[in-house]
Amino acid sequence: MSTVENRYDFVYFFDCQDGNPNGDPDADNSPRFDPETFQGLVSDVCLKRKIRDYVAAAKSGVTGYEIFVQSGHSLESKQKQPYDHLKIAPKSTKGEDIQKAREWMCQNFFDVRAFGAVMSTTDFNCGQVRGPVQLTFARSIDRVFATEHGITRVAYTKEEKKAATTATTEMGRKHTVAYGLYRTHGFINPVFARQTGFSEDDLNLLWKALENMFDIDHSAARGLMAARALCVFKHRSALGEAPAHKLLELVSARLKEGVVSPRSFHDYAISQPDPASLPEGVELLTPFAIAAAAA
Repeated sequence: MSTVENRYDFVYFFDCQDGNPNGDPDADNSPRFDPETFQGLVSDVCLKRKIRDYVAAAKSGVTGYEIFVQSGHSLESKQKQPYDHLKIAPKSTKGEDIQKAREWMCQNFFDVRAFGAVMSTTDFNCGQVRGPVQLTFARSIDRVFATEHGITRVAYTKEEKKAATTATTEMGRKHTVAYGLYRTHGFINPVFARQTGFSEDDLNLLWKALENMFDIDHSAARGLMAARALCVFKHRSALGEAPAHKLLELVSARLKEGVVSPRSFHDYAISQPDPASLPEGVELLTPFAIAAAAA
């Protein structure tokens, strides 16, 4: 498998209807938002979690596609694997041993190859990896309004609570946004791809994850979330032919005329540049369609 040799910059749109796309644990798990503009936020960590979960499901049991940061597992248990496989003594401080362990982790764990990892905090030191794939926080195009809903449950949590009250229900709370179209930016650096072994096959899997990851992550709390558009700028070279910010600014989303409170993706128009107008050496790719909201 050949490693990625081109630089990529991309814009990714997804939306959420009647759900909580990313709760803030410091705010009673209410949807994240910018307190100045009231635009909704979704962390890069949240998006990477969904990519990891998709890859774990799509490549279950396939060598080279294990997941390092995985629910229910300690990082130490994963870092121990190359030490066992390569017969390296625990707590080894030899540079060549750490390098071998690092290379083994890159070969066997997709998220290490893609996102990088700090793997030097246990007795099984596998070094540090800077990944070629980086994402920004996602930000909604317009302000979102978070609503807190009271909910009831007819079953008691504990026996003692049942005995101590005459109430027939327990109360709870749920937070949602009515609708938000979110935009995030991503970057793929081939210099780091060569160091981790991030391949063209890995890149194609990343595009598939971005398109399909919400479909294996549905829950009542998240409402209806969907991937809407992916616009990718592929550079001819490793260092690139144009600054990323100038390319990303060529993709825009705006409310259609007459829409005041957006409630669906079709309330927006998304525009992208004419491929002929791009700088020489830059190609526009759309791994999945922008659909009916195109301007």
